[in-house]
Amino acid sequence: MNTRAFSLVLMAMTLAGCANYSGLDTQGKRLDANTLQTGKSLSGVSLSSAAWPAADWWKSLGDPELDGLIQEALQHSPDMQVASARAHQAEAAAYAANAARMPTLDASAGVSRSRLAKDQDPRGEGDAYSTVRNIGASFNYNFDLWGGQRAAWEAALGQARAAEVDQQAARLTLAANVAKAYSDLGQAHIVRDLAADDLKRTRQMLDLSKRRLSSGIDSEYQYQQTESLEASSQSQLIDAEKQLQSAKIALAVLLGKGPDRGNELARPNVLKPAAVAVPSVLPAELLGRRPDLVAARWRVEAASKDIAASKTRFYPNLNLSASAGAESLLGDAMFGSASRFFNIAPTISLPIFDGGRLRADLDARDADYDLAVAQYNKTLVQALGDIGTTLSQLRDTGRQIQAQQHAADIAQQSYDTGVQRYSSGIGNYLDVLSIEQQLLQAQRQLASLNAAQIDLSIQLMQALGGGFNANNVAATTPAHRTE
Repeated sequence: MNTRAFSLVLMAMTLAGCANYSGLDTQGKRLDANTLQTGKSLSGVSLSSAAWPAADWWKSLGDPELDGLIQEALQHSPDMQVASARAHQAEAAAYAANAARMPTLDASAGVSRSRLAKDQDPRGEGDAYSTVRNIGASFNYNFDLWGGQRAAWEAALGQARAAEVDQQAARLTLAANVAKAYSDLGQAHIVRDLAADDLKRTRQMLDLSKRRLSSGIDSEYQYQQTESLEASSQSQLIDAEKQLQSAKIALAVLLGKGPDRGNELARPNVLKPAAVAVPSVLPAELLGRRPDLVAARWRVEAASKDIAASKTRFYPNLNLSASAGAESLLGDAMFGSASRFFNIAPTISLPIFDGGRLRADLDARDADYDLAVAQYNKTLVQALGDIGTTLSQLRDTGRQIQAQQHAADIAQQSYDTGVQRYSSGIGNYLDVLSIEQQLLQAQRQLASLNAAQIDLSIQLMQALGGGFNANNVAATTPAHRTE
């Protein structure tokens, strides 16, 4: 066998034994939103192509004070600062990945002076001094033959885009939480007022019962029963005041301020629920309207680029390094032709045996992709589930409000009749106070249902993406993310 044939056989055997990724592949498959059934869940709901929430959706709740509080929260909340810092981290990582694709050029210069010992001096004299001067430059470039470095950069860029969208998700979550906390604060004021009215009622009952006991109309047992009611009402008022203070502090925390900020908050106006309507193209367009879905999709894309980058490590790599400069023992000969040097070193490398490191790395990247796909699918299913659940609860709550409003109206009429009867000398005041208890209970339940309806309206705005639109997010931002 001649040398040429032997070389070809040796090369073939070498390539056959090289590291490869046969048998490794991903398993995850992204769900198609249009295959997820939503028709029955949306039956009876107003459908409109313009039903996506506006970016300032909270203004539809009808309280300008809420708008100011949300703007304050967006400016000062640590949650937004955390999201911004994470986006900055991802942005810097993308910038570093892009920089790794570029050639490097370094320059150096130095001077050293040394004294030779007698044993080091070739002449055997010793006590000799030498000064070495050098100047040079070095160049290095890795040829991205298979696109691995570009894929790594695109993966980092995808993560940066996901982190950028995460900022919008944090904005939506914060705005929704502030709106809910503001609604809770208004509800806490109403509950506190009703508790105060109930305490006033039971104290009037206790005063009346005391007079009836003195007159021999009521027994000691009846008086003790009324006294117990008064104590219970007092406890309920204390609890309502505690809940009110907690609601103030909770809102202050969301604003990024201390607890004292809560005491500065004015009593919220009664919020009005947003109109219940959903987009007619819900499943398809939801993919670009929910920031969590958009971020999850970017992470799937980034994971696929990581796989592409990992696969290129199985292929030959070509690197070019070069250096040039001058070095001299004599200062005046520094730039002479005898002092000049240069070096050019192209290098090609091919992984042959690495103990399975490359396969393990690619297998891990495949698993990362499958995980990203699973998280995307989970987010998509949960998003549609959020909308369906919220719409169902809104329908049921609306019916409950109608029924409870009717009950409250009847209780009000009964109370008004009792007052009129007492004013006419027909009934007694104890009956009036008993009827008032029913009225307060009906009003308390109605207020609770109204608050629940407001919260569900906010949840629906959040479930529909809160005005986010992926088309409005720049494709490559910030500006320094360039090739």
